[in-house]
Amino acid sequence: MAHAEGKITIARPVQEVFAFILDGENCLLWQPSILTIRRTTDKPLGVGTRFKQSIMGPGGRSMDADYEIIGCQPGKQIRFQVSAGQVKTVGTYTFQALGDLTAVTVVMDCKPPGLLKLADAQIEKQMKLEVEKLAELKAYLEQAH
Repeated sequence: MAHAEGKITIARPVQEVFAFILDGENCLLWQPSILTIRRTTDKPLGVGTRFKQSIMGPGGRSMDADYEIIGCQPGKQIRFQVSAGQVKTVGTYTFQALGDLTAVTVVMDCKPPGLLKLADAQIEKQMKLEVEKLAELKAYLEQAH
């Protein structure tokens, strides 16, 4: 199983960081690998909200990486599952208030099916690159205010 995790502290209040990440359309502001993203459900942000997105994949090719929010505890946790393609990544953002700072931890896991298990190391490498983008989230949120 491919696994990646990371943690960063952001100089913004927990509710602000949580709300920013919950709205997946904000990903365009801090994740350069995302080419397009749009919300495809009309209900309020939370469990069941779906996003259609295209990301820059291996070799510079565009690939679908649509996802759905599968768990949401306001100010504490967001769980999501990638629903496009054969590789179904599950991820969790966990938030911890540290006064006016917020500790954000992201954990991503993926169990590739069938012959895709042979690409497990490559999938894990890609997931770790995504986790490293927490630094870009921090830079964006801290510069925005």
